Amino acid sequence: MGKLRAMLAALVLPATAAGAIAVELPTNDYPTEARADYVFACMQVNGQTRETLRKCSCSIDVIASLLPYEQYEEVETILSVRQKGGEQAAIFFTPQMRAKIDELRRAQVEAELRCF
Repeated sequence: MGKLRAMLAALVLPATAAGAIAVELPTNDYPTEARADYVFACMQVNGQTRETLRKCSCSIDVIASLLPYEQYEEVETILSVRQKGGEQAAIFFTPQMRAKIDELRRAQVEAELRCF
């Protein structure tokens, strides 16, 4: 019985420790495609070098740590619709929409300070 208990403990304890580690990790809710799109666009603006790749990757990681993906996606949609213009875009120029855009801009500034 003692051997069985020792074997169970040997199996359960590492799994428990691994579970504790997983809980402590930050949420990674940004899809790879969204991160890649950001990095490609960033590199278009800042240059096609290995160093720029590192800086742009760092930048989206910082933004992801500050802004949930759902919010990021919402702001990207707002900016896209605003860029197209037209009568229907008027609702995307409200103070509420500007406030959402400002949150992304603050995250981008923080990312630039940390990564560039």
